[in-house]
Amino acid sequence: MSQKQSVDKQKVLIALKKARTSLDKIIEMLEGDKKCFDVIQQNLAVIGLLKSANLSILEKHLNECDALQSSKKSKDLVRDILKVVNTAQSK
Repeated sequence: MSQKQSVDKQKVLIALKKARTSLDKIIEMLEGDKKCFDVIQQNLAVIGLLKSANLSILEKHLNECDALQSSKKSKDLVRDILKVVNTAQSK
């Protein structure tokens, strides 16, 4: 595993662990009858972390997939797939 792959993996793991911690906080907030706005704000933070981690995992897979590394056309396809997924996740 290259140093970049290791750093990318660490970033994804950190994001997922932050999401897990935040999700536990949301559950505590709901059990403690916190204000809805505070819960929604925390929930949006979790969604953002998960979307970011998902895009990083997909990008890693597409960039390392042997079937997609053979031509310039394939690299364009990977770029287009990531663009579509990123756009879909921003909705």
